[in-house]
Amino acid sequence: MNSRTVRFQAWLAGLWAGMIVGVGALSAPSLFAVLDRPQAGTGAGRIFAAEAMASLLIAVVLFALERNRVRARIEQGDKLSEMSGPLLLVLGALFLTVFGHYALTPMIQAAKAGQPTALSFGALHGISAALFWLKGLLVMVLAWRLQGLLMTAPAKA
Repeated sequence: MNSRTVRFQAWLAGLWAGMIVGVGALSAPSLFAVLDRPQAGTGAGRIFAAEAMASLLIAVVLFALERNRVRARIEQGDKLSEMSGPLLLVLGALFLTVFGHYALTPMIQAAKAGQPTALSFGALHGISAALFWLKGLLVMVLAWRLQGLLMTAPAKA
């Protein structure tokens, strides 16, 4: 196993987790503390859109790195599934990013504009927030698991 690759993966996952916490726990609530609701909502929407784009990029990079890492171990003779735990965590976070940004956000915007939607603005916002924090949890577990891989890797001379 290439420990530099795993170290980079762990670093990137930690950076991703920090970004999610920074956006969800610091940036967005701060906007609502100092701006009126419409301005704060617009600002938060832009921040969450930027976070979604960054999450897509990071998820694709981590997906490619993890697939390569597992394939290299399989080629070395290790009996592993190609669907590793870290890969499943990346895919889960990627799904939640895509679903939240491309499915829920347009429905939230429609409900906010007064258009008929299956659920109210509050319900959609609550679902979106829950899925956002679930994504954050998946990414934190990913960073932890990757760090664990570094700790269990045999030392190279």
